[in-house]
Amino acid sequence: MKSLLTFGLITFALTFCGLGDRLKQLGGGTTGNSNTASTGSSSGSTAEKAKPSAAQQAIIDGGTETKWDEQGLSWKLPAGWKKMNAGKETFNYSSPDNAFLLVNISSLGDSFPMDVSLKAYYDQAMQQLKNGKYESVKMVEIDGLAGVEFTEAPPEGKDDPRRHQWIGYRKYLGQTQQLNVMTSTKGTNFNKHTDDFTAILYSMKAVK
Repeated sequence: MKSLLTFGLITFALTFCGLGDRLKQLGGGTTGNSNTASTGSSSGSTAEKAKPSAAQQAIIDGGTETKWDEQGLSWKLPAGWKKMNAGKETFNYSSPDNAFLLVNISSLGDSFPMDVSLKAYYDQAMQQLKNGKYESVKMVEIDGLAGVEFTEAPPEGKDDPRRHQWIGYRKYLGQTQQLNVMTSTKGTNFNKHTDDFTAILYSMKAVK
């Protein structure tokens, strides 16, 4: 389990670190005053509201509310999911068969251009879709927060990780933040959790 988690986090970091570094250079300090969300209005694609299927809504309705009090966030998790760790910037849970919810918060400068960054992630994801790395890409609004949702294509190796992910921005408690919400498991286990992963992402609630 630890090796899969570590590999997944490293792979993700290598995928986005260059873009993230360039975007962070556009921001300044880390102070602010309001708790507001990036709307995605200038992101190049209008965000659709999250619409779980009937099966996914049933998972949400039957899930256990799991709160991240430090960040005013919560998700509905299926039965049997257990906490791995929860701190100020990371929040990680796992299922009995090694599926994961991995959430990371990045604090950015007060002048950080959330809409510009969101468009950059969307454009990059669309390019990855054309390249065959991603299976689907769309702009989705979850509890008032717009973000880029994408699902990776099946990996070459059966034990390689496959991710269903959502990245958005908000202002919360005086901070401009990036929210990176990732669900992941090995390729052969992914289809079993397809509805679970969507339900988890779409169940997110954020204190405004």
